[in-house]
Amino acid sequence: MSIQKTYDYVIVTKAPAGHKLIDLISQLMLLMSAAAFIYEGAKNLSDRFLADIVSLSSLYFLATAIIIYWLIYCFIKKRNGDEVLYRFALFIAACGWYLNKQQWIYLSISYLVASILEKPLKVTPEVAFDVEEIVFNTVPKRKYSWNEVSNVILKEGILTIDLKNNKLIQKEIDADISEADEQDFNDFCKHQLKNTV
Repeated sequence: MSIQKTYDYVIVTKAPAGHKLIDLISQLMLLMSAAAFIYEGAKNLSDRFLADIVSLSSLYFLATAIIIYWLIYCFIKKRNGDEVLYRFALFIAACGWYLNKQQWIYLSISYLVASILEKPLKVTPEVAFDVEEIVFNTVPKRKYSWNEVSNVILKEGILTIDLKNNKLIQKEIDADISEADEQDFNDFCKHQLKNTV
């Protein structure tokens, strides 16, 4: 049983443009799958299609229907301002590609990997601060102890972390922060930096 660590401050930063690119790639992968499955389903269509519920054609058409439904569902959800994940449809597409495993096994594996990696790659970017360290919830997770940091400041919606190895990290924060909260955070960081000297 893992114990969740509690941080003194968690700052949510703006999502990188890469999230939109991941969505676009997922949509293109799903549209390509739907087109290929319709073609394969029509190619394997037989007289007993309606009688045999588990025929290859019916499985291809079922996968296509689920993928199209999920794309429409995500489109509506995104239009309402909600975050969307295509991982379920990518998994269904991986199963569809696996139906012809002699030719498409690598496509099936790549779709399965995409369905597994989509959620971790689209996690809401956050930077957590406590008395021991600064943690970025990226993949892979990045951690910096306070003795690696020369300065941290939050000002006018920009979080700036200056590391001792001359690396500068700047992130735009996602929400407005009051001047009092900003000052409180900056005082906390100054105190931590003073304690490491």
